[in-house]
Amino acid sequence: MSRAAPPPSDERDPEAAAAGRGRSRKYSQTLAQIYQAAIEVFAAEGPSGASTQAIADRAGLSKAQLHYYIDSKEALYRQVLQDIIDDWINVFGFSDAPLDPRKVLSDYIRRKMLFSFEQPLRSRIFAAEMMRGAPVAQGLMDTSSRRTQQATAVIDAWVQRGAIAPVDPLCFLFHLWAMTQFYADQAQQVRMFSPGTLDSAEGRERLIREVTTQALRAAGLA
Repeated sequence: MSRAAPPPSDERDPEAAAAGRGRSRKYSQTLAQIYQAAIEVFAAEGPSGASTQAIADRAGLSKAQLHYYIDSKEALYRQVLQDIIDDWINVFGFSDAPLDPRKVLSDYIRRKMLFSFEQPLRSRIFAAEMMRGAPVAQGLMDTSSRRTQQATAVIDAWVQRGAIAPVDPLCFLFHLWAMTQFYADQAQQVRMFSPGTLDSAEGRERLIREVTTQALRAAGLA
């Protein structure tokens, strides 16, 4: 996403070192502003509709200042997408505890739904990328594909062992993704029909319980 950070100051000079730390902190803060602005603009406009001017305006920078921190809009979009994919890989967890399907499924649903509640714009960016045919994401999905294969192998082992009801492992995963990501991708629809649900801890917990119940029931674990 960014160019190299400014070089550190000579630590033998306390004043120079303090100034260097201040510059480094400011640099990091500006990168964070740019990143958040990019998420908001990409979620609203998509990568083709987004402009560096819009990202700069949202970040409170001039276009020239923005280009000091990024190589291009395309590189910034790719980094945002890579981070989203990496975060979802980190919440997967199916291969970590394959012997307890109820706990694995319940924990995964909670992590995935919390991501949807807390990072809805990032989920929408990914959904829109998929709807466009994944022109950028397709080259970033190797690790995600391996983790999906691991998860389907775990689910299949549960089925073979009789630990859960017979399900198609990949379809079961698709259904989990659909249920958990719906509350990010279709948040406005949820707010229209169930005002306040997404915006309170109690409402979010109710949704997590409901989705967990539905998933466990499909797996014969209700």
